[in-house]
Amino acid sequence: MPTREEVAYFGAGPAPLPTPVLEAGSKAFLNYQDTGLSLAEISHRSPLATKIVEDTKAALSSLLEIPDSYEVLFLHGGGSGEFSAVVFNMVAVWVERRRRRAEKELGSDEAKVLERVRREVREELRLDYLVTGSWSLKASQEAANLLEPLGKGFVNVAMDAREASGGKFGTVPEESSWKLTPTRKEGGKGSAFVYYCDNETVDGVEFPSFPSVLQPTGQDEEDEHLVVADMSSNFLSRHVDVHKYAVIFGGAQKNIGITDTTIVIIRKSLLATYPTPSFLHAVGVWSPPVIFHYPTIAKNNSLYNTIPIFSIWIAGEVMRSLLTVHGTQATYSQENLAGEKAKVVYDILDGNPDVFQVCPDRKARSRMNICFRIYSGDKEKEKAFLEGAEKRGLQGLKGHRSVGGVRVSNYNAVPMANVKKLALWLVDFAQPPMT
Repeated sequence: MPTREEVAYFGAGPAPLPTPVLEAGSKAFLNYQDTGLSLAEISHRSPLATKIVEDTKAALSSLLEIPDSYEVLFLHGGGSGEFSAVVFNMVAVWVERRRRRAEKELGSDEAKVLERVRREVREELRLDYLVTGSWSLKASQEAANLLEPLGKGFVNVAMDAREASGGKFGTVPEESSWKLTPTRKEGGKGSAFVYYCDNETVDGVEFPSFPSVLQPTGQDEEDEHLVVADMSSNFLSRHVDVHKYAVIFGGAQKNIGITDTTIVIIRKSLLATYPTPSFLHAVGVWSPPVIFHYPTIAKNNSLYNTIPIFSIWIAGEVMRSLLTVHGTQATYSQENLAGEKAKVVYDILDGNPDVFQVCPDRKARSRMNICFRIYSGDKEKEKAFLEGAEKRGLQGLKGHRSVGGVRVSNYNAVPMANVKKLALWLVDFAQPPMT
C-alpha cells in the first residue's frame, strides 16, 4: 500500500490538501481543542462555531486584502448552486434599482411604479455571459432556464469562445469582439451583471488577467459593469483586486479545502439593494430561496442554517498556513509558484509537439488545469500514458469525461516535487522506443 508521500495526485477536484492541514483535521475531527467533541458534532450556534467562521473570514480578508465594503459569506451548493444564486440575487438588485428610480421620478404612486418596472423587466432586463468553457456555458444555460417563465432573450451571450475556435473551447477571444450590453454612460440600459468563469477546469482555459473592457472607471455603480466571477478552480492562486468585482464565488474543494463549502465575496452596497419578495413576484420575477438569499446569509453571519463547520475550519487552516509561510503576500507567492510549476509541464509538452498537443491557445492556457492530447488523441497511447503514470504513483490525470485526453490539475497544494515526478514521466514517455 503506497504512503501519502509516494502518491502524486493531480485530480481536478476534490483536490490535494496540505498534509499538515489533514493531520490537524484528523485530530479536530475526533476531539477539537480538548472539548471532547468532534468538529462535526459541535452546534453551529455555539461560540466555537462563530469563532471558526470569524477566523476563516479574517484569514481570507488578509489574503485577498478584501475591503471593508465587502462581505464574506459561506454557503452550500458549490459553484453550480451559485449559477442559480447569482441570477436570483443580482436580478433582484436590478429590479430594486429600477423601482427606486421609478419611485424617484413618479412619486409614491405604487401602481405606476409597478407597471413601469414590470415593463422594464420585459423590455430591458439583460444578463451578460462570457462563455469560454463548459462551466460558463452551464451557468448561462441555468440563467436562461430560470428566466424562461418571463420569456426568451434575457441572457446575452456576449462572447462564445467556440465561435473563434472552430466550434471548440480553447481561447479567450479579443475583447473588441465581445457584445456586452451597453451601460447607461454608453447610451444603453446596462445589464444586471457580467458573468465569467476565471478558469475553466474542463477545457484548460484561464483568463490571463481581469478584462480591460470591464475595468471600473470611477463612475456611479449603476453606470459600471457589475462583474461576477466564478473562481472555484483558481481561488488564491494569484492576486485579485477585489474591488473590481461585484461578486466573487467559488467552491472550496480545489484550492481552499474540502467539499460542501462555497465562498461568496459580495459588495455590501448590493446587500442593501433588494426589493420585497412581493414586489419581485408582482413584476414576474422569483425571489431568491432563503438559503441562497445573500442578505439573509449576511445578516446571520452565514449561520442561518446548519453549515459545515468542519469544512469551514479546514478552509481556514489552509488559509492560515498560507499566511504563516508567505504572510500577506501569499497570493503573490502562490501566483509565482503556480506559474513556475505550470511552466515545467508546458515546456516539456511544447518541446515534444509530435507526442503532446496542448488543447487551448497559448494565450489562454490555464495554470491550474493543463489539458493536452497524446498523438492527436490516440486512445491506445493515451491509455498507455495513464497506465504508466499510475505505476509511478502519478494519479488523477485522466481528462474530463466530456472531452477526454489528459489533464494535469496544478492546484496550490500540489508541490513542485510532484510536478517534477510528472515531468520525468512526460520526458520518458516522449522518448522514441529503443530498437
